[in-house]
Amino acid sequence: MGKRPPYSNDIEAARYPPPPPPSYHIPQSTQWFSWLVPLFFLANVVLFVYSMYLNDCPGYLNENDCLYYHYLGRYSFQPFSENPLLGPSVRTLRVMGALEKDLVVGENEAWRFLTCMFLHAGVIHLLANMFSLLFIGVRLENEFGFFKIGLLYMFSGFGGSLLSVLHLGDSAAPNTISVGASGALFGLLGAMLSELLTNWTIYLNKCAALTSLLLIIGLNLAVGFLPHVDNSAHIGGFLAGYFLGFVLLIRPQYGYVNRKYVPPGYNVKRKSKYKWYQYVFLVLALIILLIGYAYGLALLYIGKPPDVMFSISGTNPI
Repeated sequence: MGKRPPYSNDIEAARYPPPPPPSYHIPQSTQWFSWLVPLFFLANVVLFVYSMYLNDCPGYLNENDCLYYHYLGRYSFQPFSENPLLGPSVRTLRVMGALEKDLVVGENEAWRFLTCMFLHAGVIHLLANMFSLLFIGVRLENEFGFFKIGLLYMFSGFGGSLLSVLHLGDSAAPNTISVGASGALFGLLGAMLSELLTNWTIYLNKCAALTSLLLIIGLNLAVGFLPHVDNSAHIGGFLAGYFLGFVLLIRPQYGYVNRKYVPPGYNVKRKSKYKWYQYVFLVLALIILLIGYAYGLALLYIGKPPDVMFSISGTNPI
């Protein structure tokens, strides 16, 4: 007779099955709280109200010539013949920091590149810009955070101002000024396009997203051909934002997993964080940006001194 096999408690083993492998869920991307874009919104509104206070239309013109004087008093608007957008005079905007080539180059007032972004020609101009800022900017800040969107907004606005002041110098109308946040807003639109291209792998309806975005961009650029609209600020801001998007808004490719989120003992195939073409886009965009800014500044300060009218940085993204 052979030996009896060793005793095994099958019932006991059945009561305690082996534990399942650890569950794993890819962590959701962090949603940032948007505070910088609303702060930009507030700054633009406050500065417009202050520009109307400083303008003081009744103090310079006949009270009957000022629009809505009986309701607004000191804050009443300039006559339609001077400003059809319900806003202050060119004189006031120039004092507050409007973009003007004579002052930027001749008087070394380079700060006007940035101050003009927070000034608006009138209520209509302000409402169009602020609606666009909230509609586009809040969503981008929620996704990428205040630091990246702040850099994108300011450098896009500077790019729009730079191309605008170069255009003002070549304009047939002497003494033309430019104001408005449109360069920065078109920069946000341009960054949305480059973000879609460089982060192509994470989008599901790629063609639909690209088509709708190109349509919105085309419609808004077309608005720039209306009279008294400075489309050069739109184009400069859009180009700056487009290339900045490749630098600031790059995301990890689809399927990338950070090791700190992987449970111990769980086998996850590692992927590189970024694809090769994302690095190529980043390097090329950075080079183009540096060359573009340097060339524009050299052309501005080394070229002929310029020969102010009224031009606004356009109506803005829908």
